[in-house]
Amino acid sequence: MVLIIAMGGVALAASSQAGKGVQVVADEARRRVDITIDGKPFTSYIWPTSLKKPVLYPLIDSDGVTVTRGYPLEPLPDERVDHPHHAGLWFNYGNVNGFDFWNNSDAIKPEQRPKMGSVVEGRIVSTKSGASRGELVVDSTWVTGAGQSILEQRTKYVFGVRKGERFIDMVVTLKALDRAVFNDDKEGLLGMRAARWLESPEEKGGTFLDANGNATQVAAAPAGANPPTGVYLTSEGVKGPAVWGTRGRWCALTGMKADHVVTIAIFDHAKNRGYPTYWHARGYGLFAANPLGRSIFAPKEKPFNYTLEKGQSVVFRYRVSIMTGAATAAELNREADAFEKTEE
Repeated sequence: MVLIIAMGGVALAASSQAGKGVQVVADEARRRVDITIDGKPFTSYIWPTSLKKPVLYPLIDSDGVTVTRGYPLEPLPDERVDHPHHAGLWFNYGNVNGFDFWNNSDAIKPEQRPKMGSVVEGRIVSTKSGASRGELVVDSTWVTGAGQSILEQRTKYVFGVRKGERFIDMVVTLKALDRAVFNDDKEGLLGMRAARWLESPEEKGGTFLDANGNATQVAAAPAGANPPTGVYLTSEGVKGPAVWGTRGRWCALTGMKADHVVTIAIFDHAKNRGYPTYWHARGYGLFAANPLGRSIFAPKEKPFNYTLEKGQSVVFRYRVSIMTGAATAAELNREADAFEKTEE
């Protein structure tokens, strides 16, 4: 599978010569859609057979610096190799009707697989390229370990650029094919795994439990040329390791690779259920927005257990921005204000 992804990188490089603006180029035979900006790679929407959901991978800033971890698709020598389900940028959840869509991977033991769920790629609905933005609309289906399809998902991605900032707007519509209960759980909903240099320098590793109480050991980061420098900051002024389990309309992760500074920000939308979201942000590089795990993050709160009855739909909207430099709180608030005015 690594070979396939590596070959895909060649395809992305070739397609980057196609033209200026934001180009969205589908290659269904190779299970990917490549997105370039002014001839330079930005990301790819991929659904390799080695993953249990479609992802955007990698994410690359305007200066060509990759901000996502390579493992498990393209491992790098100085990376942690925990949580093989943390690949690129994804959307799923740890407990829907008792099935775990978040932690599923090829590493799951056979006896655990009936408890897992997969998000199965359905079709590419449309692609659109443009001068300053491109669009991709895709369909997928959430399928339980028992083989039942419980949710239809349509995702509209908008890929854009302005003044060196690259951003992705996601509009995710979930329609229940049967009654679907998102039981309170820490594993969700929009997640990404950041590159090693964006990890927290305070993170020493440890044991972390998944939705089923299974332990995953996270080792201390290996020595390397690009030490961890990442710092989280939320709209409420919470910083560093204290961010986990707090709420905010945005959260930013800022770090430095050599002398290159990057800020990744995830923006919640006021129309989302559970707004403002809780941040499932870990020092080892997991950066996730989870609006549905209320009682996990705030034990004194009543469980949310967000439920869709058969035929009902819900829409989630998020923006992921990749900025060169250290963005200020004022800049991020302005971005959040602008995003909340969008209706897509």
